[in-house]
Amino acid sequence: MDRAPGLSVRLKLTLSYAGFLVLAGGLLLAAVWVFLLRGVPGGAAGLVPNLSDLLRAFDPRNFGPRVFGPAAAAVLAFLLVFGLLGGWILAGRMLAPLARITDGIRTAANGSLSHRIRLPGRRDEFRELADAFDAMLAQLEAHVAEQRRFAANASHELRTPLAITQTLLDVARNDPNRDTGELVERLHAVNTRAIELTEALLLLSRADQRSFTREPVDLSLIAEEAAETLLPLAEEHGVKIETSGDVTPSIGSPALLLQLSTNLVHNAIVHNLPEQGTVWVATSVHPKSVVLTVENTGEKLTPQLVSTLVEPFQRGTERIRTDHAGIGLGLAIANSITQAHEGTLTPTPRAAGGLCVTVRLPAAPPHTGR
Repeated sequence: MDRAPGLSVRLKLTLSYAGFLVLAGGLLLAAVWVFLLRGVPGGAAGLVPNLSDLLRAFDPRNFGPRVFGPAAAAVLAFLLVFGLLGGWILAGRMLAPLARITDGIRTAANGSLSHRIRLPGRRDEFRELADAFDAMLAQLEAHVAEQRRFAANASHELRTPLAITQTLLDVARNDPNRDTGELVERLHAVNTRAIELTEALLLLSRADQRSFTREPVDLSLIAEEAAETLLPLAEEHGVKIETSGDVTPSIGSPALLLQLSTNLVHNAIVHNLPEQGTVWVATSVHPKSVVLTVENTGEKLTPQLVSTLVEPFQRGTERIRTDHAGIGLGLAIANSITQAHEGTLTPTPRAAGGLCVTVRLPAAPPHTGR
């Protein structure tokens, strides 16, 4: 925003201090003139016995306006100069933290997000501002680092199917007699995986931007729909799905919350026991929140590994490509959708093996209609 040039804050404070000091001095001199020099000396002397000699020396007949006026002007001029110099020094000391904050902001604006102001001293308004700015810089630095890491991982994941496609096409060009049916099938599989990855990245971006319409939803119905949709996949893997819970009213995007539930149930099915596995999908209502819990049997996981599962392109098992191996974005998308709905997603390892993912979302406000 373009603004017209104006006085600096330091100069404004200086003029304010000086003006207040001159005004106070003028009022004091006026009070002396009205109540002392033009008053009743006897009364003042009666109140203060030792004041009689002083009043005799400052007889109003000898200390008239011609003498008092220049003296008062000299005093006011001294107060003005003193106020300007003292105000300038005092304002500089008061605004020194602000200058340091400004330098820190300029450094951050030039791209140095690792810079911190770290303003010393006890807590006051300037130090609270500096601490808030340092906290904002820390969040920005972490967010930028996460975005760079995500971009690098996404580039790596997208490069893999493109490289495979290029290899298959080179082989087909060098061997014209090769069966094209097998080549088409493999290209179709690689292209499908690339499309799934791209759609997952777009969904993740949409959730991060929070560009969706919120409306009342029942999280229990959404969880049941996700379980029913993935029931054939569960039967194929020999996994049993059990659902339970009451009505859980919340506010959000039905499409995104369905994607959230689907990702969690899909992850629980794929990363389960080779046979006779189980997935538990439950919902519950609390005073100010609703909870969705997806729990599954499986291999034992360490807390260190579980803490990284919500990061993009992280997988709990080895990076083996199977028909349903996933692209490493399932829990990352679920976590982004949860955060976009102002909720929390917490994965914890089960003592008997497997994973338990708890999603806590704000409950819908009570209905106030008739």
